[in-house]
Amino acid sequence: MSEQIQLNISGMSCASCVGRIEKALAKVTGVEQVNVNLATETAAISGLALSPEVLMAAVEKAGYQASLPLEKPVVDVVQPAFYQQQWWPVVASIVLTLPLILPMIGMLFGLDWMLPSFWQWLLATPVQFYFGARFYKAGWAALKAGSGNMDLLVAIGTSAAYGLSLYLWWAFAAQHAGHGAPHLYFESSSAVLSLVLLGKYLEHKAKKRTTDALRALENLKPAVATLWQNGLWLEVKAEAVQQGDLVLVKPGERIAVDAVVEQGQSHVDEALISGESVPVSKTLADKVTGGSVNLDGVLQIRASAVGAESTLSRIIQLVEQAQGAKAPVQALVDKISAIFVPVVLLIALATLLGWGLLAEDWVTGILNAVAVLVIACPCALGLATPAAIMAGTGSAARSGILIKDAIALEQAKAVNLVVFDKTGTLTQGKAVLQQVSRFTDEADTLQWAASLQQNSEHPLAKALLTYAAAHQVETVAATEFRVVAGKGVQGKVQGRSLVLGSSHWMQQLGLDLPLGQIKTSGASVSWLAEQQADESYQLLALFCFTDELKADAVQAVALLKQQAIAVAMLTGDSKESAALIAQQLGLTDWKAEVLPGEKAAAIASWQQQGYQVAMVGDGINDAPALAQANLGIAMASGTEVAVSASAMTLMRSKPSLVSAALQIARLSYRKIQQNLFWAFIFNAIGIPLAALGYLNPVIAGAAMACSSLFVISNALLLQRWKAQE
Repeated sequence: MSEQIQLNISGMSCASCVGRIEKALAKVTGVEQVNVNLATETAAISGLALSPEVLMAAVEKAGYQASLPLEKPVVDVVQPAFYQQQWWPVVASIVLTLPLILPMIGMLFGLDWMLPSFWQWLLATPVQFYFGARFYKAGWAALKAGSGNMDLLVAIGTSAAYGLSLYLWWAFAAQHAGHGAPHLYFESSSAVLSLVLLGKYLEHKAKKRTTDALRALENLKPAVATLWQNGLWLEVKAEAVQQGDLVLVKPGERIAVDAVVEQGQSHVDEALISGESVPVSKTLADKVTGGSVNLDGVLQIRASAVGAESTLSRIIQLVEQAQGAKAPVQALVDKISAIFVPVVLLIALATLLGWGLLAEDWVTGILNAVAVLVIACPCALGLATPAAIMAGTGSAARSGILIKDAIALEQAKAVNLVVFDKTGTLTQGKAVLQQVSRFTDEADTLQWAASLQQNSEHPLAKALLTYAAAHQVETVAATEFRVVAGKGVQGKVQGRSLVLGSSHWMQQLGLDLPLGQIKTSGASVSWLAEQQADESYQLLALFCFTDELKADAVQAVALLKQQAIAVAMLTGDSKESAALIAQQLGLTDWKAEVLPGEKAAAIASWQQQGYQVAMVGDGINDAPALAQANLGIAMASGTEVAVSASAMTLMRSKPSLVSAALQIARLSYRKIQQNLFWAFIFNAIGIPLAALGYLNPVIAGAAMACSSLFVISNALLLQRWKAQE
């Protein structure tokens, strides 16, 4: 069985680094798939019989450092995090560089002065070899691994400018015996290094903001819980709570685990988990979610899910998975990055030789080649996709929308038909038994029906049991109980062979149904029948149920139609019930009495008509349709089967969130496209300008830093998005 290992990666600087690490890990025996993310600085590796030590050794051989997430990352001079997280090296580098570039600024105002050559060298040297040391070390590591990266381009470019200055200083001194002063380019090398360091520092700060949502979820995990042990309430570490333990939650405390209320009543704030802004009332037998806040009452809760099985842990895992994923469009970026650095080095060499041989100006040739090397750094390319995915999925999570992977973003942008399941998705899913009609003199038909349904989880079964309890009808044991998918249930009660289910099933069994007896408009109908000795069936009773629309169902349909998205409905319920709901919602495209297997076929038929279909459901019977659809969207209030079959999960049972989910997915994908466009444009325009001499190295360095900041800032605009419900 395939396993997955995640590693923290140190030392990456651009998209080329990502490609090199992925290639190194892919060569390890047993590795099936590798995904390295520049923005999160992580690698996800899946395969058979994987060894973390072997994987980390492969990363280190490629010139980088790796550690397991639970370990403290090794600190090494190759690691760029020091210059990204600490402000003082950036400030010190800029302070040393300012005196070098002030004469350049003064020239704009007609002032002609410069520092003595010795002072220029004295200021530039620590910038080049102390604050810029990481570029040399990381660039050398890349060369040893047989490839190149951003650090190598910066190291070569600034070294060329620094070395040219040393040569001109020495040559001038030899020719002029100390009279006058040569024009040196120490300011170019120092300014480029300072700008790149500043850009990396600001980039790191901006990248941290893209993971705000994930950190907010992590912070929801409480450190301690009050546990009932040996007749006393004891404060223990939250991770020590086991399934089945009794936990006390006081007002203002954060709930430590998923649980069921055993005693007490309170309101619970679930905003950061589900996006639900209104506190939810909780009382006996209600479920509470770990990470939510108990507001005003004392609750005693019985732990039902702890650790990795808890809702909060699963949410964090889903968000991490989505933020670490690659969009399909990233494949193009990876191919370009693999050849990017060698191509840039060739362009820089051609620039040098062109200016030197054709224009006979080697000094200008060196400076223009430096500008090419600096502006071409592929940082923005590597950040364009992950920054948008992280910001988009984070904003979605804050609104209670969990996006499973980056592929869902691309699927969502093409959706032009949303198909809703009815019961529990568009309706409350809490049916009420409105009509009971008997067709025999038997007085126990309600008891028989309730006894059959006591083993069923269907909403109609719960409604029938609630009605029976209200009328003080006690259930008895049912034997040979069996669920007939999409039709109903059957079994034996007090020796009678009974079936309870839909009109369609009853007609298949050969019964002539008195449909005129149905008095409840748009009701969901169940019929009770008994199998006779000759294997024919006798009709015993009719049960009519009604189910109200959810409060925002009409608005959900309206919001989708505003986005030019068609809406349809699928249900296994009766045509009469489906017709009533469709009329209330203004739907003209709907299918009723559809079996679970037929739901997937119905989705396929819409797809054959040219629709890109999103299916929204919450039950086990919706799982095949969710898997068949181009995009599956599940209500978290539904079954785990439905959630696992979907690409998106709505943490609140509100159909209006569907339009919001599609909107944030489309916005995120649009940001990916915008970022890739601008990342390519920076290089497509900048490299030729630098080669032709229209950009000096300082401007090129500033442009390169700005390109990375631009794509991250553009992605961060997604954090301003809020779901319209």
